Amino acid sequence: MGSKNKLKRFKENETFQNVFQPTREEVVGGQFPLKGKWNSEFFKNNHPIIIELGCGKGEYSVGLAEQYPDKNFVGIDIKGARFWRGAKTAVESGMHNVAFVRTQIELIEGIFAEGEVAEIWITFPDPQIKYKRTKHRMTNSEFLKLYKRILQSDGVVNLKTDSEFMHGYTLGLLHGEGHEVLYANHNVYKNEGAPQEVIGIQTFYEKQYLEINKAITYIRFKIK
Repeated sequence: MGSKNKLKRFKENETFQNVFQPTREEVVGGQFPLKGKWNSEFFKNNHPIIIELGCGKGEYSVGLAEQYPDKNFVGIDIKGARFWRGAKTAVESGMHNVAFVRTQIELIEGIFAEGEVAEIWITFPDPQIKYKRTKHRMTNSEFLKLYKRILQSDGVVNLKTDSEFMHGYTLGLLHGEGHEVLYANHNVYKNEGAPQEVIGIQTFYEKQYLEINKAITYIRFKIK
């Protein structure tokens, strides 16, 4: 993507009422105004809040918001030029149950209060295969502790990935640490009982994976 195009998208993001781009200092300093107030101040309802971490173009956040108008969705990504597409689609479609925040995932405690989130989606994260990149894997022990703090007591996490490594690593960690695996499949499109929200929404890259018969894996779990 050219720099001019990026700048145009950054500018347009500033005009969208469903996009929030706080500074790192604001988030770390506890100054993000919607923390603990997403339902009362932004969505103006008491519907469950579901977040997508590393939302990319926002296809999944928008797709889920379309399927579930009685739930609220927030996509999180550090790259605003990416989720511009999802934010613009939501604005043009008149959707009021989806928003986007430009921030780093490790800072989400500055975006959501304890127990404010009902569900987390992690879709096609970088598997960070090299051992020295373990700390960046989005399902490592430290990230799970972080997710637990913002999740409700019965909150769940969904991991959808094309990486067999990420799927196996996460399953092993979940079993090893005693977390509750609710559903797991290493080829979700070949399994008849797959949840509709898993197979009913496909990202741009996911469609490409499926065209070359690459298996898509899925895990749904609770953090103990």
